[in-house]
Order: sequence, then structure tokens, then C-alpha cells
Amino acid sequence: MAGSPLRHGITAVASCLLVWGGLAGCAPQKQGSAGRPWVVATSTFLTDWTQQVGQGVVEVEGLLRPGDDPHLYEPRPTDTRALERADVILYNGYNLEPNLIRLVDSVGEQARRVAVAEVIPPLQLAKDGKTVPDPHVWGDVAQVVTMVALIRDELVQLRPADAATLTRQAETYQQTLAQLDRWVERQTATIPAGRRYLVSTHDAFQYYARAYGLQVPGTLIGISTEEQPSAQTLRGLVTTLKQLGIPTIFAETTINPQLMGTVAQEAGVTLAEAKLYSDSTGPAGTPQSTYVGMMVHNTCTIVVGLGGRCQPFTPASGAAQP
Repeated sequence: MAGSPLRHGITAVASCLLVWGGLAGCAPQKQGSAGRPWVVATSTFLTDWTQQVGQGVVEVEGLLRPGDDPHLYEPRPTDTRALERADVILYNGYNLEPNLIRLVDSVGEQARRVAVAEVIPPLQLAKDGKTVPDPHVWGDVAQVVTMVALIRDELVQLRPADAATLTRQAETYQQTLAQLDRWVERQTATIPAGRRYLVSTHDAFQYYARAYGLQVPGTLIGISTEEQPSAQTLRGLVTTLKQLGIPTIFAETTINPQLMGTVAQEAGVTLAEAKLYSDSTGPAGTPQSTYVGMMVHNTCTIVVGLGGRCQPFTPASGAAQP
């Protein structure tokens, strides 16, 4: 969060002592290739973070592919098989991936199940006349540092003999994240004061806006992409854009951009050519395929679109490369 120290997570647990049905002992492990424990992660972000921490120690299988929308995702038969053989299941929580959470609850009983984002106190947003937790916690890079610490602790508990390696790899990645957090602050600070408004297709950037000094005056749909925008919402968003003099709005990679194009046309504003990655990283082989690369892309797209200047992100020596 801008102006505040990074929050570090939970003390590492260097024991495999678990409690299953009241009996203490080491959890049985379903070995992957090279005899490694099997970790299943739901979102592309969780998969990336877990690979960064657990490379060479655990096997990591991600269920969602780049471009999949976790709000609407329908599990495949292969997801069931992956969850059944998992030692640990890492999912976002806060109802980001509702269909996968139901599947985890039904077939993942033998694995330790961890709602990683729920280590962070959530923002509360309005939905259907009530408030619900906002699941898009990764928009604040400082919060990712905390979530990576939780992942580290879960993997150490799974493989205590590799605690030193897991801790070292987590620290290297956290150094990169700390540098990224400061870099995002510097880039967003270049946006002129009267243009610090972030308008996108769905309400996925509240943590980003709060952390880096922006406002979200409105979105086309709410926190879940399963919602459908009404004509009244569209008209209200057009009015807001005109009143605030917002120069640019942003579509997202996982949602059809057609309606945002209509909003831009009616409001007389620019729809950014580059789309934002809201709920997924980018395709394999692109810079946006990692969390760090995705955040760099999003930040430069937002900053330039709103009239600021964006410098390249280059991690210092010794930090993990994006």
C-alpha cells in the first residue's frame, strides 16, 4: 500500500506435524515427478507465486489457464483428478472462483486446503443490496508479499527438509515484489491530479486504486463478471465520465470489450487500445504470463492512458526476474 510498510506474513512452520481426525502425524504425500509433493493452485496468479517459491521442491499444477475467468469458470474432469491427487490445494477464496471452491469442498477432502487471499482483511463492496468481500486482493502488490509468505509456510510444512530452499526462493521473489510495489507507486504518481480515475469493465481494481492513489468512480459491472450491466448503469457511467473529464477508460482481457467501446463512444472518451489483465495472467510466452509482468503491463497501460509517464521496470541484482 502506498506510503505504508510492506506487511510480512506468518512465521514459517518447520514441522510436518498435522492433525487428521484428532491423530497427530505427517500427512501422506502423493508424489509427483522426481518424488515431489503435488500442489494444486486454482488461479494463474497462485500458480505463478507457488512456482516462484516451490521450484525444484514441489510439483505445481494450475487449474485455470491464461484467459480463463475465475468468476465463471466451469471445472473440467481433469480438475477433479488433479484435486484428488493433491497434497495441498491453494485457492484464492472470498468467492473468486465459486464453482472451483465447490469442487474443492467435494473432492479435495484428503488435501490441506488453503484460501490464500483470506489471510488479507478484505475490502467490502456492495452487491445485490449487501456487502461482500472483494476477492481481487492481488491488485495491491504489498498484499502479495504477505500471500507469498503464507504459500512459503504451507510448502515448508509439506517439505520441512527443504525449508532453507523454500525460504530463500520466497525471499528472492518477495524482494522483486517489494521493488515492483515501489515502482508502481512512482509510475502512478506521474498521472496528473485531475486525471487519477480508473474506470474498467468490472470492479476488479479497488485494491490497486487504494494502494496507488487512484479512484474508481464507476465500472460497467460489479465485482463478478457474471453480472450484466443495465441501461441505467451504462447511462450513469457515461454521465460520470463526462462530469469528471476522464480521458481514457479500459477494457479487460477476459471480458468482451464491445460494451466498453459503446461507453467510450457515447461519453466521447478514449478506450485504451491495450486491455487490462484483471483476473488472469497473459498467455504463455508473453511478458504478461507472470504476475510481475502483468502488473507492469497494467500499470503502464493505466499511467500512459491517463496522461502520465511509465518507465521500464528492472529488478535490482539478486531479485527474481519478471
